Amino acid sequence: MVVFLTVLIWVWADLELDEELPVSGATITVTKSDPKRWVSFEEESSVSIEEVVLKGPLTRIAEVRRRLEGGKGIEFSFDAAQQKMNEPGEHALILLPFLQKNEEIKRLGLEVESCKPDKLSVKVVELVKRELKVKCVDEDENPVEADIKPVPHVDMFVPEDWVGDAKVRLGRAEIEHARLAPISKTPYIRLGDQIREAQAVVEITTPQERDLRQDYLVTATYAIALSPNLQGEYKVVITNREAVLAPIAIRATPEAKRAYEGQAYPPMTLYILDDDIKKGTEEQQRTVVYNFPPELFRKGEIELQNPQQPVEARFKLIKVPAGATE
Repeated sequence: MVVFLTVLIWVWADLELDEELPVSGATITVTKSDPKRWVSFEEESSVSIEEVVLKGPLTRIAEVRRRLEGGKGIEFSFDAAQQKMNEPGEHALILLPFLQKNEEIKRLGLEVESCKPDKLSVKVVELVKRELKVKCVDEDENPVEADIKPVPHVDMFVPEDWVGDAKVRLGRAEIEHARLAPISKTPYIRLGDQIREAQAVVEITTPQERDLRQDYLVTATYAIALSPNLQGEYKVVITNREAVLAPIAIRATPEAKRAYEGQAYPPMTLYILDDDIKKGTEEQQRTVVYNFPPELFRKGEIELQNPQQPVEARFKLIKVPAGATE
């Protein structure tokens, strides 16, 4: 009985003993608000709090500490209407009482002792309905030619001084699909870091792609990429040099051709691997790597005329005699 009562006393004492926990990086996020209002913290939908000092029983504090160590932060929701800050203009949100009344804090069984900063600026902008033109863009925000139905415009709520279109963003696969059949998309605008979507859905059709590429012959030069372990130890001898240096037949847009010829890198690179020395002076064979500008190659604006037949370079590795210089 004495042991049992002692344990109860210690448990009760532990529950009664409060501890403080400073937390940095907690966030306050604006909840979905009135579609006719744009509520933000300096045009951002969320803001990071420099420091919040939480206080509560050791067990509760330990639970929050484990949560933070696991990478899960503390988030607070801000409802402008609930805080009576829904009227257009600038409002001052006094942080301490707001956080102390927060449902998340109550759920955790904690109290907020203090916070930095002591207040935040809340901006509320009244939105007006406007008819906006719908503009299609790709993933890089470049305009995409498209037919938009039933009409190429939508009604949206925007700030009074709004200048711009409602957008529809199309991925590469969507652009290709829209050439075969219409696809449904929802136009949107961006207010700060918030996305506002239109109530209407439009049907997008893109025209058949015109191939602007032409066939060209590009002067061939190459670089040899040799491991630091082999430099100065081995010399690379290309045994079919004439074939490797034959003009490179490419299919490219004029801009991509100019970029390929004008870049600092040579048109081709032959990579020599450390394991290649295992074959001694035996002739070896490897496909050269074409140094097409990566972004233009990704977009399909430049490639070999016959991608299945890149040049195969034949080469030998010759051991450089000790003390010899090339």
